[in-house]
Amino acid sequence: MQLRINFSGRSIRYTEEEIAVVAEAMRNAEPLTQGRHLAEFESAFARYQGVEQGSCFAVMNGVSALELTAQLCRFKEGDEVVIPSHTFTASAYPYVKKGATLKWCDVDLHTHVATAQTIARAMTPKTKAVVVVHLYGYVADMPAIARLCKERGVLLIEDTAQAIGAEIDGQKAGTFGDMAIFSFHSHKNLTTLGEGGMVWIRDRKLWPLLPMLRHNGHCAYGFERPDYWKPAMGNVDMPMLDGEMLQPNNYSLGEVECALGTKLLERIDAINDAKRARAMQFIDALKDYPELEFLREDSRRHNYHLLVARMTEGPAKRDAFMRAMHDEKGIKCVVQYIPLNRYDYYKKLGLGEADCPSGDLFFDTMVSFPFQLWMSDEDFSYMTVAARDVLESLRA
Repeated sequence: MQLRINFSGRSIRYTEEEIAVVAEAMRNAEPLTQGRHLAEFESAFARYQGVEQGSCFAVMNGVSALELTAQLCRFKEGDEVVIPSHTFTASAYPYVKKGATLKWCDVDLHTHVATAQTIARAMTPKTKAVVVVHLYGYVADMPAIARLCKERGVLLIEDTAQAIGAEIDGQKAGTFGDMAIFSFHSHKNLTTLGEGGMVWIRDRKLWPLLPMLRHNGHCAYGFERPDYWKPAMGNVDMPMLDGEMLQPNNYSLGEVECALGTKLLERIDAINDAKRARAMQFIDALKDYPELEFLREDSRRHNYHLLVARMTEGPAKRDAFMRAMHDEKGIKCVVQYIPLNRYDYYKKLGLGEADCPSGDLFFDTMVSFPFQLWMSDEDFSYMTVAARDVLESLRA
């Protein structure tokens, strides 16, 4: 059967106003990077998050934001980082590159995210940091996790790549820990032309380092110059933290993307609310089919970046469901986020073992439905009816 509904890598369509903002920046931004649109985006993002001005730093993608957090951890030999095995690989490998040893923790089978209990089981006296991933757009129990990390004296980093705008009791995801990262990749609810990211840092003493770390070590001279062009337009130096040298990078985000990001912040709540409403509609339409178990969260704790379910009757039934949806109905569902310990990369690092039964079970039985915001009402209704039809046929 010809494919009718693809699993799209593009979450949203841009409005004419957003396109106009991009066109204006293309025509007039001076320069095209490290300019006023960068400052405006960082300021608007901080206001949206309810955090201090000056604490947010736009970067070229979520991975570069993670790289910066890993660098700021300043790992020593033997330091460990606790991280869920069930997540995207970008959540983990920046910490490996900076010298940390990863310790896999499990996730809750129903919410698909780590808990204070699963994290505590993976912690040891060598734990330097914990990375909490708000996977699929659902915020983990951050009050409990933050208490645990404070009691143990470890750094807490939130991977909020998929959960922009999600919150607990009015507090936004990405504001509970010591650092947080955000992604504006094409698949996210807020996307800046395919790539983009943000890093938030709680510790004020680190803020002056971030522009240097992000942009090749560039900084001002520490003296007045009678001639502005001598010795050069600007200095390059080694960022220093407590006497330790940090390596600069080039993680800059362009002015066009920053201008778009600032504009998109005006409607991110509406985007999240619309996706949540659709998720409720789909989940409720399938409530008579316990074979598919969804996380139903009708609050802003979930932004439904993705719409996932677990086939409670096992992997074989999951495969049969996906095969029928694709071959008979023309709908492409997918399976996402192989537990990282199963990848060759992590096996070669000696990280191929993990005691994460819930994460393993969820991955082996999960279904991720096409859930791009721009899917037409007609196609969305078709997908709902198709899912019911396939579940009925599997019962027979």
